[in-house]
Amino acid sequence: MPLPPFVDLMRGLVAAPSVSSVSPDWDQSNEAVIDRLAEWSVDLGLRVEKRAVPGHPGKFNLLACAGFGTDGLVLAGHTDTVPCDPELWSSDPFALAERDGRLYGLGTCDMKGFFAVALDALRGLDLRALKRPVVLVATADEESSMCGAQALVSEGRRLGRHAVIGEPTGLRPVRMHKGVMMEAIRVVGHAGHSSDPALGNSALEGMHRVIGELLAWRAELQARHRNPLFRVAVPTLNLGHVHGGDNPNRICGQCELHFDIRPLPGMDLDALRGEIERRVGQALADSGLHFERRALFGGIPAAETAATADVVQAAERLTGHDAEAVAFGTEAPYLNQIGLQTIVLGPGDIAQAHQPDEYLALDRVRPMQEILRGLVRQFCA
Repeated sequence: MPLPPFVDLMRGLVAAPSVSSVSPDWDQSNEAVIDRLAEWSVDLGLRVEKRAVPGHPGKFNLLACAGFGTDGLVLAGHTDTVPCDPELWSSDPFALAERDGRLYGLGTCDMKGFFAVALDALRGLDLRALKRPVVLVATADEESSMCGAQALVSEGRRLGRHAVIGEPTGLRPVRMHKGVMMEAIRVVGHAGHSSDPALGNSALEGMHRVIGELLAWRAELQARHRNPLFRVAVPTLNLGHVHGGDNPNRICGQCELHFDIRPLPGMDLDALRGEIERRVGQALADSGLHFERRALFGGIPAAETAATADVVQAAERLTGHDAEAVAFGTEAPYLNQIGLQTIVLGPGDIAQAHQPDEYLALDRVRPMQEILRGLVRQFCA
């Protein structure tokens, strides 16, 4: 069958819910999206592999390829979306709506819309004449566990040499981004009557020490690590949540802190976790209090592709913009781990991502398609 028109591709993708969430109440399968992409890829003449993500029932990756050989171009993205609040939308988030030169719907910007743009761009090329492969990669659960991208790493397959991830960047290439890690520290003391401090050991007072140590460490990290290519040039540490105790007249027996760190490229997540444990242990060494650290999720490493990489220079030429650095995370570090030189470049804007009335501006579609065709011609033809 012929590939449907672009707007019908968008409509079909938006109509297939594929929310991923760390909460089981919200989490959904992405299989319907994968199946639609597989069908359309076959319509284009691509060879298709649908692969279940091990250990994650209902989650799938898709690899769709045209051409043969090695060192081709990967067009990559994730098929899942964040949850949404339909009552905050002006129209049904799962029914594509066109108004004011925009296509509205959950995932239009972040980032189902990229697949519609990419498939429509490939429609305009002679894929039988390719000298090197172009590979469409669609993954599961980027918004939650990164299990789809991690499965690609575990498989260790060589997918190509150059990669574009179509996350929303406003048609400007991105060659590096910060990582993100979210950690919890739980301090355990001994509850008691507040009339006599000797009757207990305050976990809340211990957490005061921990917070002071973390803020001092943040200052040291920011003094040692700086990259002026980022708008916020230093790593950040945000104290996001704290809870301890239950009543003013009881010595606090337990207290828990949640915080995030956004490291720069070159900063290792496991090394940072080790330093957290060392410093917290040092802060509480003489207190009689106990603590435990746990990761709230596995974390996303920072990513960097060299400014001299062919894909970076090609993207700069095609877009007319120098490659940039951003604070949000993507699947780029995982693609880099399997030998790809990766840029992030998509038609949406990050300001529309994760928002009610998410949209993709129609005047971004054709420029993005021309960029993708230019990259395919350079690296595959």
